[in-house]
Amino acid sequence: MSNQVVITDVGPRDGLQNQKKILSISERAELIYALGRSGIPGIEVGSFVSPRAVPAMAGTDKLVDDLNKTKSFQTPIVALVPNLKGYHMAREAGMRHVVMVVYGSDAMAKKNVAMSKAEAEKNIEEIMAEAARDGIDVTATVAVAFECPFEGKIEPVITERIVERLIDMGAANVVLADTIGAAHPRQVGDLTTNLVQKHGFDILGCHFHDTRGLGVANVYAALQAGIRRFDSSIAGLGGCPFAPGASGNVATEDVVLLCEQMGFATGIDISELLIASERAARLTETDAQGRSTVWLRDNHKKLDL
Repeated sequence: MSNQVVITDVGPRDGLQNQKKILSISERAELIYALGRSGIPGIEVGSFVSPRAVPAMAGTDKLVDDLNKTKSFQTPIVALVPNLKGYHMAREAGMRHVVMVVYGSDAMAKKNVAMSKAEAEKNIEEIMAEAARDGIDVTATVAVAFECPFEGKIEPVITERIVERLIDMGAANVVLADTIGAAHPRQVGDLTTNLVQKHGFDILGCHFHDTRGLGVANVYAALQAGIRRFDSSIAGLGGCPFAPGASGNVATEDVVLLCEQMGFATGIDISELLIASERAARLTETDAQGRSTVWLRDNHKKLDL
């Protein structure tokens, strides 16, 4: 099994859409370029949604066009699309890889996109078919893969069936999202071990929030099970409107430190990543939420990373 860990920073999308301060397109680009200089393998740069629904993501088409025209920026990018209209917008903007969301519960699907769980899966199936014709990759994220704020714990067999259907549809990757940060390491380890045994590690990924302080522990459990793809957010930006007090996504700084000290390779320059973390905090006028960030600023040069 590979010791290479592939990290996608979702801060410019999942992180920024939950901030009080709305960044301009140039400020969003500034953060993305800073992340790119760290050597991070991928960045989720925005979403193609209604600006009325998510004002922080307005102008993502212009942002993507600017990124694609910047020759010095070569980091692979992805963007979230909620429906066929969003997919067409992403395609027209030049995206070659998009992210779509399905749901572990009906209640969350109805709350988020006014669809049933089955309707959301049908939606992604139709888009995957069109994306295949267009040569565009689709990452499918299973929201509330472990627990739903409305229905409670999601039985593992439900998530396993969804993952299998998404793989059959042709998803490039399938990501298990602990959307409200309610999962614990044993739960994560059990589910990911079963899925890696059935489907291999290449196609699977995890996305954790740190609401209960277990984000990094859950990354560890998934690593031990064989998962090698993770979403994380620079400076721990993020949150969830359905999880009061949620502290955001697990911080990229923490995930990189964990992986590198355990002997996994991320290809990320920690010095440049810390610069990006400071940039994120300054632009959003918030404090960096990474558990290791303050310590890393003073000590990272002493580490053999």
